Amino acid sequence: MSADDFALRSAVHDLYSSHSGWLRGWLRKRLDNHSDAADLVQDTFVRVLRARQATDIRQPRQYLSTVAKGLMIDLFRRRALEHSYLEALAALPEETWPSQETQAIVLETLMEIDRMLDSLGDKVRQTFILSQFEGLSYPKIAERQGISLRTVNNHMAKAIEQCCLIRMGLL
Repeated sequence: MSADDFALRSAVHDLYSSHSGWLRGWLRKRLDNHSDAADLVQDTFVRVLRARQATDIRQPRQYLSTVAKGLMIDLFRRRALEHSYLEALAALPEETWPSQETQAIVLETLMEIDRMLDSLGDKVRQTFILSQFEGLSYPKIAERQGISLRTVNNHMAKAIEQCCLIRMGLL
């Protein structure tokens, strides 16, 4: 193990030992759920490990609460998306429902699409939605949004680039 790896592991250990209890309480107050709070504490420290910046953290509670807030938002978005999907399923005859495995795959795909769309600017996102979900041609999108065809092409190129980067795990 290199000196840098040892320093990182030591910093994460110290950070966890000193602040995990505080973070769990902080999350429990906001979530009103012990299990979710415990899960998010662990997820927060996984993010800290992956970021490999634990040795540089100067204000640990502020840093940890910022990471945890992002994870809470992800949790709420995932639950809202899951709720919407389950409502849509409930509107269908039960015999047409996909298997549990397919449902899990669909939810994961929806989450990936949601993350991708969230990473786009408003105009790029709207252009992408009009093209991919509403099936509008680029000239129709340009007309509807009052932008040039070149701008539509640029927005779509940006959206597709984001899709690829997210799919490759680079974002």
